[in-house]
Amino acid sequence: MLRLVTIHCLVSTLMLTWPLCYAQSDSGTPTIQLRLAGEKRKHYEGRVEVFYNGEWGTVCDDDFSIQAAQVVCRELGFIDAESWSPSSKYGRGEGHIWLDNVHCTGGEKSLAQCKSNGFGVTDCKHSEDVGVVCTQKRIPGFKFIRNQANNDEALTVQVEDVRIRATYSHRKRIPITDGFLEVKDGGKWRQICNEGWTEMNTRVICGMHGFPGAKRLNTRPYKLLAKRRKKNYWGFSVNCTGNEADLSDCKLGREIELKGNLTCEHGMPVVVSCVPGRAFAPSVSAGFRKAYRVEQPLVRLRGGAMIGEGRVEVLKNGEWGTVCDDNWNIRAATVVCRELGFGSAKEALTGARLGQGIGPVHMNEVECSGFEKSLTECYFNREALGCSHEEDAAVRCNVPAMGFNKRLRLNGGRNPYEGRVEVLTERNGSLVWGTVCSTSWGTMEAMVVCRQLGLGFASHAFQETWYWAGDPSADAIVMSGVRCSGTELTLDQCLHHGKHIDCPKGGGKFAAGVSCTLTAPDLVLSSQAVEQTTYLEDRPMYALQCAHEERCLSLSADKADSTSYRRLLRFSSQIHNNGQSDFRPRAAHHSWVWHECHRHYHSMEVFTHYDLLSLNGTKVAEGHKASFCLEDTHCDEGIQKRYECANFGAQGITVGCWDTYRHDIDCQWIDITDVKPGDYIFQIVINPNYEVAESDYTNNIMKCRSRYDGQRIWTYNCHIGGTLGTDIDEMFPGLLTNQISHR
Repeated sequence: MLRLVTIHCLVSTLMLTWPLCYAQSDSGTPTIQLRLAGEKRKHYEGRVEVFYNGEWGTVCDDDFSIQAAQVVCRELGFIDAESWSPSSKYGRGEGHIWLDNVHCTGGEKSLAQCKSNGFGVTDCKHSEDVGVVCTQKRIPGFKFIRNQANNDEALTVQVEDVRIRATYSHRKRIPITDGFLEVKDGGKWRQICNEGWTEMNTRVICGMHGFPGAKRLNTRPYKLLAKRRKKNYWGFSVNCTGNEADLSDCKLGREIELKGNLTCEHGMPVVVSCVPGRAFAPSVSAGFRKAYRVEQPLVRLRGGAMIGEGRVEVLKNGEWGTVCDDNWNIRAATVVCRELGFGSAKEALTGARLGQGIGPVHMNEVECSGFEKSLTECYFNREALGCSHEEDAAVRCNVPAMGFNKRLRLNGGRNPYEGRVEVLTERNGSLVWGTVCSTSWGTMEAMVVCRQLGLGFASHAFQETWYWAGDPSADAIVMSGVRCSGTELTLDQCLHHGKHIDCPKGGGKFAAGVSCTLTAPDLVLSSQAVEQTTYLEDRPMYALQCAHEERCLSLSADKADSTSYRRLLRFSSQIHNNGQSDFRPRAAHHSWVWHECHRHYHSMEVFTHYDLLSLNGTKVAEGHKASFCLEDTHCDEGIQKRYECANFGAQGITVGCWDTYRHDIDCQWIDITDVKPGDYIFQIVINPNYEVAESDYTNNIMKCRSRYDGQRIWTYNCHIGGTLGTDIDEMFPGLLTNQISHR
């Protein structure tokens, strides 16, 4: 119920001026209105602004608390507050600072009911404007009151929820791309009158539902349908520029007079039609179409845990590089998301939040109009490069509701992030839950499961799950022979047996299981360190006894005389952890292997492969540097070393640190004694069996060109996997002209 409101006006008697008015409830508390505003924000966070006395103003951070943030968020229709931010985190506001020294208990219905100095009484500056972060969930049935700022241009759309409601004939289609637009306000779903509705409005609606664009559609069938339906219109129109990431960022339009069936008599309810990205295009059979091979993209995402998120990388002169986060905002992030076949951006991330990239930083101070077809068409500053990878920009995009997580579940785990994998499948005309055969089940398959469920990366893949009591009715194996590349969106996109299940182990305790995590490490080898330290050494067999015992020499060494020499291609390997969590060996302390010769424990049975290949890819020599003792040799400034092999210490590589194996350490070589002179490919692979989960496996391989003349060796053109384009001559126009292109 709205309180009765009385209006008091102070009119100057000296001259004819505008009256100074304020609204006051019957309890004596002024009636105010709140909004969230500011820079680089999502719709549920921002600078707190108060509409009072006919003007918008801000709130000072002095004495502000989480209880005050809770009052603000609930008054705005959110269930609760997550945090609050002092010192104008969302930019400095303008006009009055209406409230200062605000003290709330958390139970107040309005910020105006909290104790304060009084409206307009403050000694603060706008550098002290307070901001809040609310939970994303709306209060069910919340009625957004617009009784004071109706005519204010800056008022944004506030509703509980937004949906595209498909007609009955399209309900089963996935994703839902066409239908009536409905907003939930006051607990009820309502339509919007299409009088004055624009293509820009539709563009925003499609973007927030995970679609890159909109298309025209025949509204005649919808018009006939609307005539037969009872309509319940929302009382406002909407004004979007087309650049907004969400309807809540659009301006509220004019108020619409609600006259029952006569409302919107010259129009009909808004209908939208969206175009899904390639990976989400609907098909009748499976509900989606597999992503198919397309021409070399100019922009890609790396290191993200979920579909549609990651560090932004662009291709220039055949080499992939990152984007600096200076000026990085939701508008540029949305250009990236739409370009890649997703919707608008949920978030523009800065400070290498999704891990650091490698190689050059190609773009800095990016400025997009929002309507570019590609990020590469946006303006950027060619001169101000000086950015480090600590400033790599990233995005989180809106993706369509595909229902992926409804076809799969984890059961029996101690928490929602682990358990036996259970799949929903069709058997004899009905849908049943069943388990997955664990033969060939590994990290790549587990990665797809975790991503499909929206649980991030896989930390482990389990081939036995007897300790997780799943649903007894789902014990039967319904899927076998699963092999994934890791890029699939769902488990049923992976290769697997058809209707004829083949699982020698049987199900039950041998069913497949996973545990998932939201963060993962990312190991990257320094190609520069390898290239600079490569050399040949002829070493006598009697000095290689330890290495021989550890199988670090080629097979011909087994028959070699102790006085003979082995020719070793030696080099240093420097392995960085650029990810978001520490790299830890999967094996626990008790199962590590003690190597008496070298007096330390090896925590991973296979950590690296060193190979020399012919130009056609045939292996001609290999290094057996399989087991490693993992530790932090060096760390970036400000990061503490955590892992040390000495004294049976913990092993691993901390985020921001690297493990260096010097060229003069045993087994840090390839035995090329039996190799003939010629041109070769020198290859190193880290974590080759995917034993430990990483956010990006493409950068775990390094290849160099090598020329061996029988006495000397040259190593050149070393590069990390995934750093070069498929066509290195490809360039794109934006990076050449450095201007916004108009197509």
